[in-house]
Amino acid sequence: MSSPVKVLDFANPSIRTLHLTWFAFFITFVVWFSHAPLMAHIKEAFDLTTPQVKALLMLNVALTIPARIVVGMLVDKYGPRVVFSSLLILSSFFCWGFAFADSYEMLALFRFLGGFVGAGFVIGIRMVSEWFPAKQVGMAQGIYGGWGNFGSAAAAMTLPTVALMVGGEDGWRYAIAMAGLMSFGYGIIYYWRARNTPKGSTYFKPKKTGGLEVSSYRDLYFYIGMTVPLYLALAILSWRLSPTNLGLLSASATYSMYAILIGLFIFQTSQIWKVNKEHLRDGVPEIEKYKFKQVAALNWAYFVTFGSELAVVSMLPLFFMETFELGAVKAGLLASGFAFMNLVARPSGGYFSDRFGRKRSLSFLIAGLAVGYLVMARVDATWMIPLAVLATMCCSFFVQAGEGAVFAMVPLIKRRMTGQIAGMAGAFGNVGAVTYLTVLSFVDASTFFTIIAASAAVCFVIVQFIDEPAGQMQEVLPDGTVQLIDVA
Repeated sequence: MSSPVKVLDFANPSIRTLHLTWFAFFITFVVWFSHAPLMAHIKEAFDLTTPQVKALLMLNVALTIPARIVVGMLVDKYGPRVVFSSLLILSSFFCWGFAFADSYEMLALFRFLGGFVGAGFVIGIRMVSEWFPAKQVGMAQGIYGGWGNFGSAAAAMTLPTVALMVGGEDGWRYAIAMAGLMSFGYGIIYYWRARNTPKGSTYFKPKKTGGLEVSSYRDLYFYIGMTVPLYLALAILSWRLSPTNLGLLSASATYSMYAILIGLFIFQTSQIWKVNKEHLRDGVPEIEKYKFKQVAALNWAYFVTFGSELAVVSMLPLFFMETFELGAVKAGLLASGFAFMNLVARPSGGYFSDRFGRKRSLSFLIAGLAVGYLVMARVDATWMIPLAVLATMCCSFFVQAGEGAVFAMVPLIKRRMTGQIAGMAGAFGNVGAVTYLTVLSFVDASTFFTIIAASAAVCFVIVQFIDEPAGQMQEVLPDGTVQLIDVA
């Protein structure tokens, strides 16, 4: 039986590390979404068109997809303390650049660069996995993810007030700049207070960087194939910014982006081969093996859970406005229930995973969110508003609890590559958001929810191929000594 995480036990260094780390993640989300609640002021200040606003929103998530892969590699090599501190400090400069931009081109550039802060989530996954045993890691990861994710809601609730208090036409600039200042200051605090592992523990690092180490040629081809959706998502973003859509990129720039993406895919494939060629040729010792299907299944599970969350949060206020003929403020408040569920849903998903089993919990939650989206597909003007909000929040619980269940399993695959595995799963979440939002641009809301439900049904089948983590994970110390890490 799993032990609950006692979040108020501040005498416990693991709990202190958890609080220190979820708040770092919280700040990254404040910075990442600092522009969203102030977009009306930004639109007025620069006299932006609706396509230009949409372009900014898309640029905000574009860099996050490759950034999560890169940051996953960095955290496995250098440790979460240095990488999280560096990310917070670097992101503050991107935040300030956006806050004090004097042209649309500058806004677009710094919104694109600011998407890098969205990779912060990956870092804490490795940090929390180092400080909590398998019987508690699910709930600890859920607290980290759920409470940190609340940063976007906190930005929406506080930054407009700050802008109003400062006053004047530049109030929005100082509100966003304040988020950057918070990020810079906490980056220093995190470096000062955080430690990569408990005293006496070893921080295992990959033998090589550039890609995941896999255990067979079959897994190598599987891994390369699983990188394709990441590039397709970036190609879709490029297409959305092309002259045939939002018009931010010229035709030549769009084709250049496609060429760059093909080049990056070829380069990444070569790096994956470089990392794996020697030990695959020599034969991977049994002690080093793991199944890549575990990683792939969790990627698709996060595609459905976090991907649908990002997409639905983006469209839900407008859905309530149009369905029930509500004002923008009231519709926004009703729709906010979807994001608020993060505070309890994601930790609950982690706890279910610790308590009732990883595969069983994830299967149940994926099935639940499929049913939830089918119910939401039936919401129309004939529904009572409280009932529609209840359906939304119930669906949201399964979505975000599912996210918690995914990352309850991520640290139990291969400890020394947890950052990279988390980075790939996190990137697939963003791929899901791009995919679902692209679908939404072609269909109505009811069809949109139905398509998400159908994709969740497919994901339910995929999850059945997961092997329940059992026994112990084996890592080799630099002196050749084998260390066993419980995963059950």
